[in-house]
Amino acid sequence: MKALMKTTKSAKPAEVEKKWHLIDAEGLVVGRLATIVANILRGKHKPSYTPHVDCGDHVVVINADKVRFTGKKLSDKVYYRHTGYIGGIKGVTAAKILEGRFPERVLEKAVERMIPRGPLGRDQMRALHLYSGTEHPHGGQSPELLDVAAMNRKNKVGA
Repeated sequence: MKALMKTTKSAKPAEVEKKWHLIDAEGLVVGRLATIVANILRGKHKPSYTPHVDCGDHVVVINADKVRFTGKKLSDKVYYRHTGYIGGIKGVTAAKILEGRFPERVLEKAVERMIPRGPLGRDQMRALHLYSGTEHPHGGQSPELLDVAAMNRKNKVGA
């Protein structure tokens, strides 16, 4: 009897087909949404996933300023950065960022920290398109709507 050969097929960059997904982030929990978005950006939802190839899809997130935190994270979670000088650590709370000029950065940082660092991760982050309102310029790509709130009841606050 002939033994079955089991081989793993590696995806090549030219073979990857990229789709577009649209997510409405209104009322969704930041961390749960970030994990779903990061998996789509990396391509882990595809059977042809290859770790060293950018086989992820494009993700358009609208209403990124209306994401929610659970518990006391809105007031207690602090985003730190360093100026480069001695003792130059600065911190800002999540509530301040959501009220500020670029509220979509909360979700951007959450996703960015789930993506690998390096050239591949930077390429994957370029496929993330965040908008604080309901309007986006990617209608020509006809993105398919992804209902994250329906995936799990915990994904939406108050559902």
